[in-house]
Amino acid sequence: DGEVHMNELRNGNTEMFWNPTSEVRRQRLKRHIVLFEEQMDFESERLWQHVTSAINKGDQHKATQEKFVLEEEQRNAARERRESGTEWKPLLFRHDAGTNEWRYKYEDLRPWDPLNDIAQFEKDGILQTMERHLSTRMSNHKATCINNQITRHKRSAKDCRRRKTSDQPSNHSQNTESSCSTPESVQELSDDDGKYLGFESLCAQCGKEINHLKEIHSAVLSLQKAQQDIHR
Repeated sequence: DGEVHMNELRNGNTEMFWNPTSEVRRQRLKRHIVLFEEQMDFESERLWQHVTSAINKGDQHKATQEKFVLEEEQRNAARERRESGTEWKPLLFRHDAGTNEWRYKYEDLRPWDPLNDIAQFEKDGILQTMERHLSTRMSNHKATCINNQITRHKRSAKDCRRRKTSDQPSNHSQNTESSCSTPESVQELSDDDGKYLGFESLCAQCGKEINHLKEIHSAVLSLQKAQQDIHR
């Protein structure tokens, strides 16, 4: 967030490379840090505190000394573990044998869901996502509701086929036969499944939560449009 200059060594000219305006500074992401007294011994700010202090004071010799002391302690600790056969178990990373890389244990690679995800935060070194849980709860309840209706529909179709294969079909069974048919596919269902497949309408809770989600979605779209207008 400070000025950056480029110095041309051949002619001694200095050129402004970066000069953040007050508007640029206002757009900075808020920095979230763990309080120093709450950090564990191996967290960077606490671990490198003496090196950092020397650098801030402009004492390069002291910084080099502190860095050497720190690294020597780490070498000795590694040697002691090796001699005692103690395995080092990282708290937050795991080794991927396939790529020979260290990966964050709690990485979450799913796409951000603007209707359900509120914010991402760190707690005890673990990145977590704060969720509304509304869409998940609604989806589970809706799935249960639809599955129950599918079961009833299949049972009705089964009864219909039973009537169809009767030895002495009546006029009534023949009429029912034309009106009873099992859908070709019931795997992919939309919000209007009940209407298209002849099910009963979804329960009141499903309908209420679907309407709630639609309102949230409309509000998000409105905010996104306002942000785009502001950027323009």
